Amino acid sequence: MRSVLITGASSGIGEATAQRLADQGWRVFGTSRRAREPENGVHFVVMDVCDDESVEKGMAEVQAEAGQLDALVCKAGMGIYGAVEDVTLEDARAQFEINFFGVLRVLRSALPAMRERQRGRVILVGSLAGRAPIPFQAHYSASKAAIDALSGALRNELVSFGVDVSLVEPGDVNTPFNDAMAWDTSPRESAYREQLNRTEAAIRESLPKAPPASDVAECVARALAARSPRVRYTVGDSAWLVPFARRVLPDGISLGLIRRHFGL
Repeated sequence: MRSVLITGASSGIGEATAQRLADQGWRVFGTSRRAREPENGVHFVVMDVCDDESVEKGMAEVQAEAGQLDALVCKAGMGIYGAVEDVTLEDARAQFEINFFGVLRVLRSALPAMRERQRGRVILVGSLAGRAPIPFQAHYSASKAAIDALSGALRNELVSFGVDVSLVEPGDVNTPFNDAMAWDTSPRESAYREQLNRTEAAIRESLPKAPPASDVAECVARALAARSPRVRYTVGDSAWLVPFARRVLPDGISLGLIRRHFGL
């Protein structure tokens, strides 16, 4: 039975992906910061991706149970909302600590065994925000742009070891992501308050209309099953628009379209 570890499996895209792969017969290990009982074929492992010791302990548990890890899906992440001028460096570091360095911790722990066996699949879940940065979510967008670059470099580093790396880039997805968003990193008296409120309203209005997390889960499943997995996969009803626009439109026009989308 093939085994997979999915970080951030307690909700949203991670939870949907864990369930989809369990339904397909994978032996699924999902990470959660708190202990959880097995659920619908998913065995939960306590792991805080921001803590070195927690990652090493969780990975040791998975490898002891599974014997070997055939695939890794890095999904754990969070978002902060606020103007670049307002957001403290502490909050900005916290954003990167989970979205970027959290991925690095898990990769550094999981890759040696895959490399030595010369077999494995790695899926990094990024975001189209990495290519079309969202106003007042600059730090989230930057963290996902970093995952984009990490994915491409890692794919080239591992190609001779038989380990495939792919990036999955969702657009808007209807998940509890907004509920966990740190919305108040800009003060109430911010000079950007009017624009902040307008953009927040647009975000809150669009996500409930977005495709479900199961669409991303299905994309991850396809990538893991592919004989020759692609470098990147985009997910969402209009997800093709972002890479198309980045290829054919000048940056100024692309940014103007983003402003118009958010009413800025």
